[in-house]
Amino acid sequence: MTATIGRRELLAALGGAAAWPLAARAQQPAMPVVGVLHSVSAAQWADRMVGFHRGLGEAGFAEGPNVAIEYRWAEGQFERLPAMAADLVDRKVAVICAFVDVATRAAMAATKTIPIVFVTASDPVGAGFVPSLGRPEENVTGVTLIGTELVAKRLELLHEILPDASRIALLVNSNNPVLMQDNIQQSNAAVRRLGLELVVIRAGNESEIESAVLAAMQQHANALSIGSDAYLSSRSRQIAFFALRHALATMSDSRDTVTAGLLMSYGPNQADSFRQAGLYVGRILKGEKPADLPVLQPTKFELVINLTTAKAIGLKIPESFLLRADEVIE
Repeated sequence: MTATIGRRELLAALGGAAAWPLAARAQQPAMPVVGVLHSVSAAQWADRMVGFHRGLGEAGFAEGPNVAIEYRWAEGQFERLPAMAADLVDRKVAVICAFVDVATRAAMAATKTIPIVFVTASDPVGAGFVPSLGRPEENVTGVTLIGTELVAKRLELLHEILPDASRIALLVNSNNPVLMQDNIQQSNAAVRRLGLELVVIRAGNESEIESAVLAAMQQHANALSIGSDAYLSSRSRQIAFFALRHALATMSDSRDTVTAGLLMSYGPNQADSFRQAGLYVGRILKGEKPADLPVLQPTKFELVINLTTAKAIGLKIPESFLLRADEVIE
């Protein structure tokens, strides 16, 4: 005998079937959201962000399929960072990635509980980000580029190709006072040892860069060292343009500044450092705590030379020096 189903029972069955997928979806965990906080623009940091996404991928995360990313780019306006950090906290992101010192400080002021992963050119202990590299404690860890600690090496390299130079200009970002002082302190110690004189010039925005380079020339500087600073790195093309106009040799801390036209760079592979940051974010999303993740330091450093720039300023770089370079751009 075939059972019959009444209209009421049929509607109830259909309603339950329709509701089931909704209930199933409601039980699925929400996609984690990562906040990215930086003082420059997305276009100016694109190469490094490729490394960051690669690290996320190594940890099993990809933007869109299983993680969302909220980007906050301050476009060089540092005063916007505290409000941006507070907004990320309000949105209850799972991790905040702070990719410049002022962004790290803004994030740390905004939350004591949300994990923060930084990338810094400063000494993270001296900057107050962590109590020690091996035991970060609390909610903050990350990657150090040890940028200011390499100032002496960069000045030595400049002095090597310009043995007759007596005065070196140092360009620092006046809007980033802690890192600015680190750059000045490290540079002063290096020039004293090398028997050189240091001229400090400051530029905090785009309009001040030309006048800063001109000031270096007016003070008879033989070369220009660009302090470790994300904003100044993002303005490398502009700095290179004015330095070339005055035939001024330049030195910075990352390869992309040399591809933008500066003469030389010496420092860690920053794309790899950002890959490490992405990997740390992935590990935290999987449940690890920042306090258990020691601050990472670079292990590979590269010397990059732009031979086209050298020829443009009339500088003959010895073959023996070129052979030591990890990359020569022609």
